[in-house]
Amino acid sequence: MYALKSSHLFQTPKWVAVLISSALLVIMLSASVLSRGMTVEDVANLQYAYEIAISPDGQLIAYTLIVRPNPFVEGDGEANRHLYVTDREGNPRPYITGEVTIKNIAFTPDGQYITYIAERKNDNGDEDKDDALYKIPIAGGESRKIIEFATDIRDYTWSPDGRQVAFLAKDSLADEEEELEEKGFDQEIYEEDWRHVRVWILDTDDPGAKPRRLELPGTASSITWSPDGKTLAMALAPTPLIDDTYMYRRVTTVDAKTGGIIYKFDNPGKLGDIVWSPDSRHLAIISARDINDPKEGEIYILNAEGGQLQPVLTDVDGHIRDIFWIDSQTILYLEHQNVHSIIGTINASGTVQKLLISEPRPVFDGLKLSSNKKDVVLLGESPTYPGEVFHYRINGDDPERLTNVNPRLDEIDFGKQEVIKYNARDGLELYGILVHPLDEVEGQRYPLIMYVHGGPEAHNVDGWLTWYSGPGQVGAAKGYMVFYPNYRGSTGRGVEFSEMGQADYAGKEFDDIVDGVNHLVDLGLADKDKVGVTGGSYGGYATAWCSTALTEHFAAGVMRVGVSDLISKFGTTDIPMEMYYIHAQFWPWEKWQWYLERSPIYHAGKGRTPLLIMHGEDDTRVHPSQSMELYRYLKTHGNVPVRLIFYQEEGHGTGKAAARYDTNLRLFRWMDHYLKGPGGDPPPVEIDYSDLKPNEE
Repeated sequence: MYALKSSHLFQTPKWVAVLISSALLVIMLSASVLSRGMTVEDVANLQYAYEIAISPDGQLIAYTLIVRPNPFVEGDGEANRHLYVTDREGNPRPYITGEVTIKNIAFTPDGQYITYIAERKNDNGDEDKDDALYKIPIAGGESRKIIEFATDIRDYTWSPDGRQVAFLAKDSLADEEEELEEKGFDQEIYEEDWRHVRVWILDTDDPGAKPRRLELPGTASSITWSPDGKTLAMALAPTPLIDDTYMYRRVTTVDAKTGGIIYKFDNPGKLGDIVWSPDSRHLAIISARDINDPKEGEIYILNAEGGQLQPVLTDVDGHIRDIFWIDSQTILYLEHQNVHSIIGTINASGTVQKLLISEPRPVFDGLKLSSNKKDVVLLGESPTYPGEVFHYRINGDDPERLTNVNPRLDEIDFGKQEVIKYNARDGLELYGILVHPLDEVEGQRYPLIMYVHGGPEAHNVDGWLTWYSGPGQVGAAKGYMVFYPNYRGSTGRGVEFSEMGQADYAGKEFDDIVDGVNHLVDLGLADKDKVGVTGGSYGGYATAWCSTALTEHFAAGVMRVGVSDLISKFGTTDIPMEMYYIHAQFWPWEKWQWYLERSPIYHAGKGRTPLLIMHGEDDTRVHPSQSMELYRYLKTHGNVPVRLIFYQEEGHGTGKAAARYDTNLRLFRWMDHYLKGPGGDPPPVEIDYSDLKPNEE
């Protein structure tokens, strides 16, 4: 650009000079207000910290970083998980990167190594057949395999002296069974040909030692070694079937030397963390209150030798997410309350509680305590960044952020994000998160996208809300209001609130969504004629219901892995018992007509909301036939545009990079077409992926 010489201005008439100056001012102001909003491509390139561990002395923090491949560069696939280590001053460095998935990271008891589970290639290029256990020295050097087993290693725990490791792995097939499979006899005997996940112990000091299997009844998970080295605690389920691991895992203590069961506790319903007290006398657990409690979220203490559960922190206004013992009388906990997080301590008798961190942002979801019982590592997020690593010194200053895994986000302008409180039609107080359009003009109404979370035993927090399926800041950059309602039945507000949607499929819970729309319309923010709805799983069920039974409120819908027929869903899901205890509380044969009338297909004839349906072909939670049914009913009625997309080799959700990018593009194109565009027939089937391709210059 050439600069104007000052002498030219003196030769120009005054009115021309004023006009030129005014024009330049307009250009400069326009440039200053043009915002660089978030794009679908930014979402595809997001990275975030996923798993954390802290060294025994609290000086070093290990974390895994989610890094998704670009299908046009590295080829399609699921996310890689890289291993990084940072000190407490925030100087991260990569330890293991590339095409690898690092899982279950931990420091060895002496703090000299980080151990992890992965499938890796050796120096000859041969890849592990199954997930193996590795260790890498903190001081630097190559990883070394500790255990290679006949099946995937799923979890592990070190003995306090670091000389033994207990690990979990499935029974292997007999040689004869493997030979038959190779010859084509690989038929599946549905829900019968499972193999238990067993507990094995290996003496790592003895190079010639073989793993020793503990003869325990059931499938093991959540294994942890007591500080005195004498006892293992774990959860045992009757079978490895998903329903059993959801609903019937029971805390069990086992003699580490003999493998004999010391005590099997009768904890009710869903189960979370199991942690030892420093004196090895007690266990603290996060548990559901009873079999009907939708989500584990209260703290109980168990005597390691047996007895009843002793409540410590129950009847809370939120849900407990993580716990650790600071000493034999004090428990550190992370809790989600409504849309925020708090960190506090409580004594073992539940009588003295202390709040340590209660700032609304960032929102923390992931906590680990060092062996020195002073240093804490946290995963935190905010409206402007996804998972980052934080360090906190107990009773010290606020947590300090150590990482910046997405420096590109520093260049992006974000729409305002705020917590919205509103009342349902029956007076119930509800909350949600509203993302405002970028460059919002006061007094102007905008098209609105309602994002309905799944579960429904889940909740939105006032943190990062932009994913391949969550419109968030991409919607804001495109000129949408995006609202994330925590309808009744959500977690984060205690057991009673989370049970409010039970035995009332698609009742008041989904009326809450419409009430959220009406509230934003009444505030003058949303255009009532341009409202879209989207969600996955139970949120997909909500989308299907809003697009049929409540169709008059919605101008577009994008349903992912959603439910359309509750009767056939019960017969095809892998969680029928959870469906009964947590959601319906009636068997289909007890209330057949009720099940039918609470199914979107029953109301398909009413549907006037153009609906895009997306589903993974390998989904076992919500069978793909649920999407096929609704598609066929709507297509046959012929009253409304409908399109069905199946993603190959995807399950209950979308893992591969190409499918995630495609999902995000199709979501916005459908919304743009029906909320801001011409509407009518669906947009073209073809998608332009060129914006994800690297610049060839």
